[in-house]
Amino acid sequence: MAGYVLSLDQGTTSSRSILFDQDGRQVALSQKPFKQYFPQSGWVEHDAVEIWETQLATMQEVLSKAGITEKDLAAIGITNQRETVVVWDRKSGMPICHAIVWQDRRTSDLCRQMKDAGLEPALSSITGLKIDPYFSATKVQWILDHEVGARSKADRGELCMGTIDSWLIWNLTDGARHVTDATNACRTLLYNLHSGEWDEDLLKEFMIPESMLPEIVDSSGTMGEWNGVPIAGIAGDQQAALFGQGCYEPGSAKNTYGTGCFMLMNTGERAVVSENQLLTTVAWQVAGKREYALEGSVFIAGALFQWLRDGLELVEDVREFDQLAGSVENSGGVVLVPAFAGLGAPHWDPFARGTMMGLSRGVTKAHVCRAAMEAVSFQSAELLECMERDAGMKMTELRVDGGASVSNLLMQTQANLIQRNVVRPKQVETTAFGAAALAGLGVGLWESKQAISEVWQEDKRFAPGDDHEGYAKLRKDWDKAVERCKAWVD
Repeated sequence: MAGYVLSLDQGTTSSRSILFDQDGRQVALSQKPFKQYFPQSGWVEHDAVEIWETQLATMQEVLSKAGITEKDLAAIGITNQRETVVVWDRKSGMPICHAIVWQDRRTSDLCRQMKDAGLEPALSSITGLKIDPYFSATKVQWILDHEVGARSKADRGELCMGTIDSWLIWNLTDGARHVTDATNACRTLLYNLHSGEWDEDLLKEFMIPESMLPEIVDSSGTMGEWNGVPIAGIAGDQQAALFGQGCYEPGSAKNTYGTGCFMLMNTGERAVVSENQLLTTVAWQVAGKREYALEGSVFIAGALFQWLRDGLELVEDVREFDQLAGSVENSGGVVLVPAFAGLGAPHWDPFARGTMMGLSRGVTKAHVCRAAMEAVSFQSAELLECMERDAGMKMTELRVDGGASVSNLLMQTQANLIQRNVVRPKQVETTAFGAAALAGLGVGLWESKQAISEVWQEDKRFAPGDDHEGYAKLRKDWDKAVERCKAWVD
C-alpha cells in the first residue's frame, strides 16, 4: 500500500493541504487564504467556489512539493470549519449564493423567537446543542426564505445543502457523492444525537426538505474517490483534533488554544446531557459505532494577547508578552476577565463585559501580561470542572495544541490552576493529523486506534505546582471578578 495520507484542512480563513507519512510525520504543507465577505454588520460569508479552488490548488501544490503523485497516496482525510453551510444546485453543481459562515449572526432574531416560544429544551434533548445562529439549520432556512426561487427549487429536489466537508467531497467526486460524517451532521441542529439520523421533526421545524441533505456516513472508511484515491476520513476540526491527540478513552480531553479555546472530553458511548451549559457532540463514528464528547469554548484566548499587542500596544510581539509575564512571580493582585463578547459556559451572559480589577500604583505592564495569561487558564479551568461534574469522571491529564500552546509559561500556568498534568505533543498539527489518522484507519494503513496512539509522541509534560493555598486564593479572586463583570450592558 502507498504510504502517504493527504489531509485537507479547510479552515475559516485559508485552505491547507498537509501530507503525512505512515509514521505520522509531516512531509509537506501548502496553504492558500481566501476572501472574507462582510456584507452587513454581523454577516460573514465565503465564496464556496473559491474555497474549492484554493483547496484543490493546495492539493496539487503539496504533491508537487513532496515529489509524488496521486498513486503514492493511500487515502485522503478531510477536516473542516464546522457549521458553515453551502446550498448548491444539484444539476449545475454551483452554489446559489455565498456560504454562510459559522460566525454569522443574521438569524439571531429567528433564534430568539424560537427560544421565546420555549423550543430550546426539546431541541437540546435531541441535538445536544443550543438554539443559536452558530449552527447550520437557521442559516439554511434563511437562504431558502431569502434567495429568489430557492424554496420552490428545494421542494422539487433540485438543491443540495451541506457543511464544507460535503461541498468538498461533492467536487472531489464530480458530484457522484453527497455525504457528510456524524461529527459534522451533529452541528447542524437537524441531527438526532441518539438515533444517528436526520430528525424528521427538526426538518419540519426548520422547513428544510430532506432531499437537500447529504447521506450520513462514518468518520472513517471509504466514502468516495478522487483520481482513484480513497476519501476515507472526515471530521469537524475540533473532533479531528481530539482524535489526532489520541484521546480515545472516556475522560481523556484536549484543549486547543487559538483565537479562543475549544475543550473536548471523550465520554465514550454515552451522550452525556450537560447540566452546566456545555454542548454534547459526536466525537467520531467508526464502523457504525458512535462515541461522544462534551464540548466547551472560551470566546477570548489568543485574541486577548492580540488585544494587548494591537489595542493597548503594551507589547510588540508574542515573544515580548511571554518574557514580560515571566518576569514577575505573580500578577500583583491584578485580575483580568476578557468578557469582550460576553461570557460563555458556564455563565452564558451576553451582557457581561471585560474588566480589570485589583489595580494599584505598583502594577506594571508585566503584571497585566501575567494576569492575561491567568485569565486564559482560569476560563479553561472552569470548563474542565464543568465537564468533570457532567461526566462524573476525573481527568488525569489535559492534552493541548494550537498556536498559544507553544508558550511554556502559559502551559505551566494552566497545569497549576487545574492541578492536572498538561501534555503537549510533538505533532502540533493535531487537527490535520486527526483527519489523516481517520483516513489511514479507514483504509488499513493503521490497523487500530492503538496503532495510531503509538504514533502520537509527547513533546513536554507540565506537572502542577504544589502552592495549593496560593492557587485557591487566585481562583477566589477570579470568581469575584467574574461576578462583578456580569450584566454590565443594560
